[in-house]
Amino acid sequence: MPQIQVGSCWLDIRTLAAVAAGGGSFTLTPEALAAVNASRAFVDQAVERGEVIYGITTGFGALQRVQIAREDLGRLQHNLLVSHAVSTGAPLPADVVRAMLLLRAHSLAQGYSGVRAVLIERLLELLRRDLVPHIPALGSVGASGDLSPLSHMALPIIGEGKLMYHGSWKPAGWVLGIEGLQPLVLEAKEGLALNNGTQFMTASAALLLHRAERLVRSADIVLALTLEALQGKSAAFDARVHALRRHPGQDAVADNVRRLTEGSTRVDAVDPEHPRVQDSYSVRCAPQVQGASRDTFAQLRSAVEREMNSVTDNPLVFAEDGEVLSGGNFHGEPMAFCLDFLKVALSELASISERRTAKVLDSSQSHGLPAFLVTRSGLNSGMMICQYTAAALVSKNKTLAHPDSTDSIPTSANQEDHVSMGANAALHALEIADHVGTVLAIELLAAHYGNRFRGGSPGRGSAAALLAVGTCLASEAASEDEVVDHDFRREYHALKQLIESGSLLRSVEDEVGPLR
Repeated sequence: MPQIQVGSCWLDIRTLAAVAAGGGSFTLTPEALAAVNASRAFVDQAVERGEVIYGITTGFGALQRVQIAREDLGRLQHNLLVSHAVSTGAPLPADVVRAMLLLRAHSLAQGYSGVRAVLIERLLELLRRDLVPHIPALGSVGASGDLSPLSHMALPIIGEGKLMYHGSWKPAGWVLGIEGLQPLVLEAKEGLALNNGTQFMTASAALLLHRAERLVRSADIVLALTLEALQGKSAAFDARVHALRRHPGQDAVADNVRRLTEGSTRVDAVDPEHPRVQDSYSVRCAPQVQGASRDTFAQLRSAVEREMNSVTDNPLVFAEDGEVLSGGNFHGEPMAFCLDFLKVALSELASISERRTAKVLDSSQSHGLPAFLVTRSGLNSGMMICQYTAAALVSKNKTLAHPDSTDSIPTSANQEDHVSMGANAALHALEIADHVGTVLAIELLAAHYGNRFRGGSPGRGSAAALLAVGTCLASEAASEDEVVDHDFRREYHALKQLIESGSLLRSVEDEVGPLR
């Protein structure tokens, strides 16, 4: 369980993913606490002097020219949260919300936001007790940051909104009472510090990258099983070929496939009835395609981790310099770009996977496998329509992968006249990732049945994967002697869980060691 010094450490994606899954312990170091207290003291002093500072003694956005009376400064911050918490749609997944809580606390704890330490501690206390705020998914344009989602996240701090409590949504004020916590009364600057930032976009990008890096290694396993089922050619995975291209992701995919299929008598099997010297692109060029996705994920990781450790609210308090500066760190363009690139790289994993599934099911291209992988085709349709499902998801991904960051609709009476739409990119990326898991599961199911029709033996890693698949399915509908129509949907959903949980990857790595 990670131990996190909030505001003082460098957060990485692996640590954030562990917290998002419900783990971790959190402390504010003396250094972070001192920086937070100094920043807060400066805000209090500025208010006492009667200075005009955006969002502290003025209204927000297009209302920045409206000065607020001193006695109303706390009410201003309360009003900000309740008026901005107007998102709609299904609630965000709990793991994304947990990541948002940690990222917001980590940003505030760096001492440039002018909040009290008790506010940061309350965010961390929600994490410690796994009290997940209810955040409807739709409502952010990605500047000024994720205003509405973060407002929903912050509502329980003031006793408003809803929290997940023992499996159902409950009024936050009631939950706080049961837990022995009092709602906080906000002071100057604090509402704005809570809801001005990029934490929804950043949390989504980080968790998606963590998921993508597991998916892409699982995709190599699925590829290897399809290569076995098709009795494909190993030449396209030869290390000498990939050394000449110099892309690390491509080399990793080819290396993984070689290790998985080592010792196979199916790969490169001579079949006089179906002679060929090379495979189609979806098999032969898989290292180049899946490797490009890998390299994209690697490039995005550094940008996302920088954002995870950034201060992204406005205005920023530089207590040592005696200044409060208005800037634009809340603008989501860096994360919007990352999420758009991530969407494309994820989509291609599904696109090439669906083509391999189609090849395995097509008796004119599968080099000896029966049509749609059933014993008596015609009477049985086999996996025919599973490929339709994969095709539908791949086509949907093409729409979802359209770059959200190229769109902008001005907001706040044209004061906020260019926005990133990074939150929409995050939601679309989450949907694409779910589709990728399904499409890979359908290919995995096809490879499983395809291998049942082959003689010889698979490679050591492939055998471990096939054993994990067989154990997962434990199907009574398909006997050892024949494959007939049955509930394929139940099976590919089970295999999707096998992939997404990391169980397939672990089963293989227990046999052949860590994949690249």
